[in-house]
Amino acid sequence: MTRLAEFLFPAPARRDLGSILRWWERRRPAYNLIVGTAGLLSIGTVSVVSALPPGGHGLGLPAAVVLVVGVLANVCYFLGPATEYAIQRLSRGTVLPTGPALYRMGLTFSLGLVLLPTLVGGLEWGFRVLRWIIG
Repeated sequence: MTRLAEFLFPAPARRDLGSILRWWERRRPAYNLIVGTAGLLSIGTVSVVSALPPGGHGLGLPAAVVLVVGVLANVCYFLGPATEYAIQRLSRGTVLPTGPALYRMGLTFSLGLVLLPTLVGGLEWGFRVLRWIIG
């Protein structure tokens, strides 16, 4: 198995509170790196696209917004181990570990959220072009 596959699809392991928290915390740096990099690329892309003609406006994003999004992403990250532990307790250990699936879903959702401004910026630029063409 590749390292990425082992990271995203690990073999089942013991699932008590301590092991669940350790499992999630070992993956937090990778989560922050992946989501943070995507967020910075999104900010850069939106900055460039917003400055394009016609009618470029050079949209800027305050640094405080970036900081708040980073903090909120990590607060939401904690919902992963909390949810996994709740499932483990409620099922009394009769279900397979849910952490890997929750991690993949949370990472995918977070990436979609930080990349959403790129889509919105692209659509906004497209409407500016249409307005310019139509006149």
